[in-house]
Amino acid sequence: MELKEKVAYIKGLMEGMKFDTESDQGKLITAIVGVLDDMAAEVSDMGEDMDELCDAVDALSEDLEDVEDTLYGEDDDEDELYEDGLYEITCPNCGEVECVDEDMLADDNMACPNCGTKFEVDFSDDEDDEDGEGADDGAPSAE
Repeated sequence: MELKEKVAYIKGLMEGMKFDTESDQGKLITAIVGVLDDMAAEVSDMGEDMDELCDAVDALSEDLEDVEDTLYGEDDDEDELYEDGLYEITCPNCGEVECVDEDMLADDNMACPNCGTKFEVDFSDDEDDEDGEGADDGAPSAE
């Protein structure tokens, strides 16, 4: 039973009991039932409004997903980052992964935005490594 139906049931009980609405107690209970009726109507309206808002949020969320798919593509291929001139680097201190561009990498004072640790980036590959130990493929090393 919904809230409005419960209030209507209470009103029906009052009428069936032939409640004296002219006595002090009767006036009080009649006023209380009137407020309950108003509150039930307001809550019902708010529920309908909330349903409409939820539908609107769902529609916006779907639209945003479409926009994200259009802008970023449906796959998160890391190679796309490098093609765009962006690089993912991991802070050697806190492990935070950040995307930086080539200009930021050229900065000698590069620091992690999360913890403030300064570090440099080594871009050497296995082929370029003269001692044969292998490289860290662009992973940052602490200064």
